[in-house]
Amino acid sequence: MLLAVPRDASPAILKSAYHRALLQSHPDKRTTHSPATVTDIELIKEAYAVLSDSELRAAHNAQLDQRSLTTAPRPAQVVSLEEFEDENPPDAPEDTDEGPWKYPCRCGGWYRITTSLMEKGDHLIACNSCSEVVWVGYELVDCET
Repeated sequence: MLLAVPRDASPAILKSAYHRALLQSHPDKRTTHSPATVTDIELIKEAYAVLSDSELRAAHNAQLDQRSLTTAPRPAQVVSLEEFEDENPPDAPEDTDEGPWKYPCRCGGWYRITTSLMEKGDHLIACNSCSEVVWVGYELVDCET
C-alpha cells in the first residue's frame, strides 16, 4: 500500500495521496533522514500511473484478488480438539465420536469441526460469525478392525 488509498479511491483522493507520498519521500521535505523511511519516488510515480489508468487498475486489482485466493488465512491461535465441545445431543450414545464439535470465538460465534473435515485433513477452521480462523490440532486414528 504505497499510496495508502482504499481500493475504490476516487481520482481526487488518489491525486492527494500521490502528492502526500511524494512530499514525504522528497529528500528536501523529509523531517527524518533515516534510510528506512525513504520510498523510491519512481515507485510512487508508477503506483500513481497504475491506479490512475482504469485498465491498469483493473489488472492490478485482479492480481490482488488472485493473491488473496491463493494465500491461506493466518490462524489467530492453535486450539486442541480436546478443547472443543461435543455438539451431539445429550441422549446420544456415549461411544459416538463423530462430532460435530464447537469452540467459542471471541466475537461470540463458533468454530465448528466435523469428522469429515478431519478426514480431509482440514485444520484451518473459520468462525461462523467473523473472519477469524483457528488451527485445530488433532490426530487421525486409523481404525482397522
